[in-house]
Amino acid sequence: MAKTQTRYVCQKCATVHAKWAGKCDGCGEWNTLSEDTAAAATPGGLKGAAKAGSRKLELVDLSGTSTTAPRRQSGIAEFDRVCGGGLVPGAALLVGGDPGIGKSTLLLQIAAKISKGARALYITGEEAIDQIRMRADRLGLADAPVQLATATSIRDILSTLDGAAGTDEAPDFVVIDSIQTMFVDNIESAPGTVTQVRASAQEMVRYAKRRGVTVVLVGHVTKEGQIAGPRVLEHVVDTVLYFEGERGHQFRILRSVKNRYGPTDEIGVFEMTDSGLMEVQNPSALFLSDRDGSEAVSGACVFAGIEGTRPMLVEIQALVAPSSFAAPRRAVVGWDSARLSMLLAALEARCGVAFAGRDVYLNVAGGLRIAEPAADLAVAAALLSALTDEPLPHDMVVFGEVGLSGEIRAVSQMGTRLKEAQKLGFTRAIVPPLKARKGSGKRAGPAGMDTAELRRLEKLVARFGVEDDANAAKQAAE
Repeated sequence: MAKTQTRYVCQKCATVHAKWAGKCDGCGEWNTLSEDTAAAATPGGLKGAAKAGSRKLELVDLSGTSTTAPRRQSGIAEFDRVCGGGLVPGAALLVGGDPGIGKSTLLLQIAAKISKGARALYITGEEAIDQIRMRADRLGLADAPVQLATATSIRDILSTLDGAAGTDEAPDFVVIDSIQTMFVDNIESAPGTVTQVRASAQEMVRYAKRRGVTVVLVGHVTKEGQIAGPRVLEHVVDTVLYFEGERGHQFRILRSVKNRYGPTDEIGVFEMTDSGLMEVQNPSALFLSDRDGSEAVSGACVFAGIEGTRPMLVEIQALVAPSSFAAPRRAVVGWDSARLSMLLAALEARCGVAFAGRDVYLNVAGGLRIAEPAADLAVAAALLSALTDEPLPHDMVVFGEVGLSGEIRAVSQMGTRLKEAQKLGFTRAIVPPLKARKGSGKRAGPAGMDTAELRRLEKLVARFGVEDDANAAKQAAE
């Protein structure tokens, strides 16, 4: 019988230490080591393990016919879009998000939709059965044939699921809410620790592959927004989804950061209502619903972006105000603050537009977070509009990447962005140079849309009539 040995595992990065220490050598965090026990290695190593009991692997050809069932539609189009077109049998999904963002609500709605044509099982370790029923009543799902269970032992859960395999009671869709509350009884660590989370997730993933059942694991997140537990948790599952959104805002964004069966940059947009999460079919119109086109306001610019395969229009708002401090403030919501600093430096060094002595505030309306470089030109236009107090035309969209030398670079899917803008009533656009259509000699922009193609950032500055501070000082000296 193998002896057990004591070790200390970091609860942040899962680094194993032979003895306790105040600081983890792997991630540098303090007071994160927890005592754990592990079986010692087999004395004979791999050779000894092979003698003890091994079986020959069954090798198959890659060109063989797949026996996997087709994707199952969840009944919620936005969720299916993020998953790559539907749920894959035997796949394991991990859904993370801030507390109260709506993870349990969304998964209960999905389970209710799936239960109309398949068997769905919702297992919770955080709530009682009556509490789930109360939520179902509020969402209007009380009549859905979803099977409920309250359990935290992986052994009990797998015993129940394996016992129903091959019968009419076998589930097709299983939700585990949440993986941090589950435990494996042959591990002495407490639930929620690195060892328990890793072991519990691996057991559920193994069950999903063995039985061809879609398993969804709900994961808690840390204060930094990352899923709590070891990083290996995101490696063992097939799909990782993050549920984002401001607590005081009605919009929720479901973003895919890993997907073995679909794109990894797709998003789904939901709106939180009294009756649960409602999918948003046209996010661009919803994000621009509060925009008043009759009254032009300085510092507002509409950006035509791409999220996954979907074009999306959002409003970027900027405010430039005199600063009463020696170091002006730079506040950013929904965009990269480092990229804003780079853009301000490019405007000052290449175009002579000084923001020294002025506070700069930047916001992406609607609670959406933008990460693509194509928003550079729209942010620059919003900043110049706020600085000069000159509004942009209400029917204009802007997009393009700005380089450090002041050049405006082309971005992907420019034609798709312009078509989406034209569909929503926009007639003008400031864009990078468009490529000509093959054989026609015409630009790739849609017909009937006035596009201003800019190659340099100085051309955008000239449209606002901002005078170069360096040239103004030189002319004054002369």
